[in-house]
Amino acid sequence: MEGLIQPRGILSLPTKPIGARTLLPPSPALKQRTFTRNLPPFSLSSNGHTKFQSFHRNPLKISLSHNEKNRGFICKAEAAAAGGSGDGDSSSIAATPNIFGVEVTTLKKIIPLGLMFFCILFNYTILRDTKDVLVVTAKGSSAEIIPFLKTWVNLPMAIGFMLLYTKLSNVLSKKALFYTVIIPFIAYFGAFGFVMYPLSNMIHPEALADKLLATLGPRFMGPLAILRIWSFCLFYVMAELWGSVVVSVLFWGFANQITTVDEAKKFYPLFGLGANVALIFSGRTVKYFSNMRKNLGPGVDGWAVSLKAMMSIVVGMGLAICFLYWWVNRYVPLPTRSKKKKVKPQMGMMESLKFLVSSPYIRDLATLVVAYGISINLVEVTWKSKLKAQFPSPNEYSAFMGDFSTCTGIATFTMMLLSQYVFNKYGWGVAAKITPTVLLLTGVAFFSLILFGGPFAPLVAKLGMTPLLAAVYVGALQNIFSKSAKYSLFDPCKEMAYIPLDEDTKVKGKAAIDVVCNPLGKSGGALIQQFMILTFGSLASSTPYLGVILLGIVTAWLAAAKSLEGQFNTLMSEEELEKEMERAASLKIPVVSSEEAASGESPSQLPETSSPNGI
Repeated sequence: MEGLIQPRGILSLPTKPIGARTLLPPSPALKQRTFTRNLPPFSLSSNGHTKFQSFHRNPLKISLSHNEKNRGFICKAEAAAAGGSGDGDSSSIAATPNIFGVEVTTLKKIIPLGLMFFCILFNYTILRDTKDVLVVTAKGSSAEIIPFLKTWVNLPMAIGFMLLYTKLSNVLSKKALFYTVIIPFIAYFGAFGFVMYPLSNMIHPEALADKLLATLGPRFMGPLAILRIWSFCLFYVMAELWGSVVVSVLFWGFANQITTVDEAKKFYPLFGLGANVALIFSGRTVKYFSNMRKNLGPGVDGWAVSLKAMMSIVVGMGLAICFLYWWVNRYVPLPTRSKKKKVKPQMGMMESLKFLVSSPYIRDLATLVVAYGISINLVEVTWKSKLKAQFPSPNEYSAFMGDFSTCTGIATFTMMLLSQYVFNKYGWGVAAKITPTVLLLTGVAFFSLILFGGPFAPLVAKLGMTPLLAAVYVGALQNIFSKSAKYSLFDPCKEMAYIPLDEDTKVKGKAAIDVVCNPLGKSGGALIQQFMILTFGSLASSTPYLGVILLGIVTAWLAAAKSLEGQFNTLMSEEELEKEMERAASLKIPVVSSEEAASGESPSQLPETSSPNGI
């Protein structure tokens, strides 16, 4: 019997083989491709000829035998258990050792990645809480500096970094690029705690800022505060970049590089749970060092002491990240990727904007990202202005932020446990709409307490709180619920939305949103607040209008989520149909020998051959 076998992976067969005696030992090139790490290997056998043993613990065996009667080959594919990723050991075909059902090779990747993610998020929580304390509680500054800081300092530096990173990625290896990016962060945070902050009174041009403020008026206090406390503002930007660069670019880029798709589906959700454990522990750390002032003598700058301690931890965690990265690269084999994968295009700002406008799917996805950034900033900055009024001391402010981070971690951990049920029970659409709904309801409660605090004053007094403290607590709850919904539902929904896209749209859309939407979402709310501050004189005076704008933004967010839900479900249905067609086509590949036909074995009973490229 003669059969046509389409070339797949590392082995292709001729359509008209001419006999067993013409089978030669594999060429060096074939051997080299066979020994490539993490590709399922094979074994060849023919009557009376040498059999090449498996090179893999979980092999994909393709057996060939010769039938003189019909001058054809009998091909049988036997797929081993999925998920094996051997290390090229040719001495044994035994099953790969595993612990609790997980292969040791996989654990060598997942455990260091989990530790890296813990260290990165631990640092980010400390930096995020510290940056707010520095710029909000500094002399001559307030929460009104944040909109100007995000727009005129953070956004340009983010774009500048992106351009620099793109150029470095063209000339440096992946390892060199990782160290080149992360080491300056570690060095800067160490230098800030031990050098820049102690010298802040000498390097800040306070006299010049006071002179300009007297000339321009109090409405320009926010922009002038950037000049007044420039080193604190630089720390703010570096802390923001740590979240976007080290977390999104370095860590997830490295994780996607060394893990397979099956490993990612299984273990990436666990990274999210680990991240929230880091939030809890780092929140406690911030609270502990913020309370150190109580045990210090008079005349000692308690904030400077706690800042040095926290920056020491950041440096230590940063060095641990570098060590873990080195260890994984040194001792863990990397999976072989398909050569058909496309390189991520380098899209400029205008190209990204054109692509966003041209694709309805990407446009709706971009709307979700931008709307979240604007909405959370509209509420968060207003809340932080009340927070400073309640806790003017840096240590008190920092201690409260430590408690806030711990509560956020606990709430997000709980939400992540529930998110699996939400996705399974109600689907992508409901999960995507929960975050804007939560943000809208809690935002209405927060703004209502600020605008109509009078009627609530007697009730608040019975609870032993002032209206200001009540606004701080309600704003904290609003941020906790919004962020926990974002981490547990919004982020997974956003990443899942890329899955059913074709490769070209997926890669270009991701690039466009990275370049345009993340910075635009962060600075969009800041631009609105700047306009309100310059128009009405203060953030408090513009609060009613901010509430109306928040309602409009969330309404557009919900509409985009509904539109994207229909497109997402359609694409997922098409993808499932394509998978079924491919699965049906793959069942026709095996050609049954005369011996197997005599034994009654049909092609449908043969195991399905897995592609070596389907890692």
